[in-house]
Amino acid sequence: MQQRRHDIDALRALAFALLILYHWCMLYVGGEDWDWHLKSPHLAEWLQLPMLVVNRWRMDLIFLISGLSVHFLLRDTRPGRFIARRSWRLLLPLLFGCLVVVPVQPYAQGIANGAVEPGYLRFLGDYFGGRQWPHDAFDGWEHSFTWNHLWYLIYLWCYTMVFAGLLPLLRRLPNPFARLRGGWLLVVPALPLLLWTLTLQPLFEDTGDLIHDWYRHAIYFTVFLYGWWLGADDGVWDELVRLRRRALAAALLLVTGYLAMVFGLPDDLPEWVLVVGRTLRNLYIWMALCAILGWGKACLDRPFRWLPWANEAVYPWYVLHQSLIVLLAYWLLPMQFGPVLEPLLVLAGTVAGCWLLHEFVIRRVRWLRPCFGLKPVARLAIPHAQATSSEQQPA
Repeated sequence: MQQRRHDIDALRALAFALLILYHWCMLYVGGEDWDWHLKSPHLAEWLQLPMLVVNRWRMDLIFLISGLSVHFLLRDTRPGRFIARRSWRLLLPLLFGCLVVVPVQPYAQGIANGAVEPGYLRFLGDYFGGRQWPHDAFDGWEHSFTWNHLWYLIYLWCYTMVFAGLLPLLRRLPNPFARLRGGWLLVVPALPLLLWTLTLQPLFEDTGDLIHDWYRHAIYFTVFLYGWWLGADDGVWDELVRLRRRALAAALLLVTGYLAMVFGLPDDLPEWVLVVGRTLRNLYIWMALCAILGWGKACLDRPFRWLPWANEAVYPWYVLHQSLIVLLAYWLLPMQFGPVLEPLLVLAGTVAGCWLLHEFVIRRVRWLRPCFGLKPVARLAIPHAQATSSEQQPA
């Protein structure tokens, strides 16, 4: 049995922790391009800078880690059982989340927009009853349904099913990362991402509706495959560790140039300038991923004491966090606590709510465990060291 990759476990937990912080910041970032379910009156346009730095690779990292997790799962799982297990672990939390956890978000958003009357139980009856809502009442008003932040689960399930269908072919093809070393490793994988950006992004907006989101499908499924290929080649990890300083320096240089274009140039630009910006962006995305993977392997591949707990907690926290952020903002914004205390209370309340619900409810109630992606209690006797690298995570 291969040694457990603690760095992948740690990167997964840190990536989803970053996702929670990102969604918390969405409540406070100012600017016309940063609309969200609720917005605080205390907006800060300076938040655009760090959020753009993170935004360009945060979901790419999560889908790449998802591909890595598939590699670890398939080491000792037959394809048929793999499909069944992944469907259960992804679709049940998606269904439960959409029915129980997510609806508070359109409720709070609808009240803030003046399109929903107070009364949560009445709202649920209208929401699941297919009521015709006023225009832009909340995200998903057209269908009286939204999965909001849980879109990742349905996207990942679709990619997993496509991957499973392609698996016999993929296993016959050479691993494209097997011969990539040095600067080739830092540049070549960015080229397909750039191709999708130049050809598909102008045609398909980021809809999040699954059916018409072909630009993001191309990007996310590509990095998903990158994760699977990276998991199958040990030599490339030594190279990522060796190149980690070069990758970090290049990522910082590229993002500096990219941000200078975003904030320093007018919106009405000739096409060739847009191509330059998109090239910088995609090179930055892959360089940042290389730096994260290289530094992660060098610094995080050890059995931290917090890691077993984080492996179990990450899935429930992911399902819960955005609804808690929105609910707390719905309660706290009218109280006018100010630009310092209010954000701290929202963040502290979100962390406390995730911790309390996971620690004292979800992990202790047998029927709730699978609804949040956790293993049944009867299987918890499996030693941590013998578990695969992704059994407790949405990835």
